[in-house]
Amino acid sequence: MSRISVRGFAVASATAVTTVGAVVGVASGEAQPSNDLETTAAGMTLLTDIPVGEQAQVQTASLTQQADTLAHAADAEAKKSAEEAARLQAAKDAKTKKEAAEAKAKKEREAKEAASRSAARNADSFAPQSSYTVSQVKAIARQMVPASQFQCFSNIVNHESTWNYRAQNASSGAYGLVQALPGSKMSSAGADWRTNPATQIEWGLKYMNSRYGSPCGAWSFWQANHWY
Repeated sequence: MSRISVRGFAVASATAVTTVGAVVGVASGEAQPSNDLETTAAGMTLLTDIPVGEQAQVQTASLTQQADTLAHAADAEAKKSAEEAARLQAAKDAKTKKEAAEAKAKKEREAKEAASRSAARNADSFAPQSSYTVSQVKAIARQMVPASQFQCFSNIVNHESTWNYRAQNASSGAYGLVQALPGSKMSSAGADWRTNPATQIEWGLKYMNSRYGSPCGAWSFWQANHWY
């Protein structure tokens, strides 16, 4: 409340008491000591100094001012809470949107890889030739290896045999595009493993998938160990 409405009431009451005491003292002939409260009150505007008709208006104005102050404080707090809630919701929405986008991208990637695998051809799809150039061998590999895995497969073959399907390691006996050790392992893909790059590619792809999950898994291992 305002100084007038609180302190005014207090000072007015004290002054009233002091005034009564003074009257009694005069009547009895006793000297009255000075009162600090009276001195203080002298410099203040008391509620009793305000005309009776205006006292209610003063008190109402004071209460209204307090109510306005409280209302402003409440509005500011409500605004702050709303802004914080909006910020948290925006962050949550952004996270949800990102997760949905990542899930969608993963699903599309998996579908693309599945389609690529289903479209891949096997060794029997290619008629045997008496010989093959490097470009012909690569062309066959592109049709047999999923597109997303071809570069990794190519990196391994390039390091192992430089795409020479008749390459043989003189010391270990490893043979072919993927340097199977021993080369006869590739017979599980076809009896023509020595002369048919398609048979070698089919065997190499199955080997990489079964042992490393994919050609790219095999390539990661190769980079760390220089063998696979």
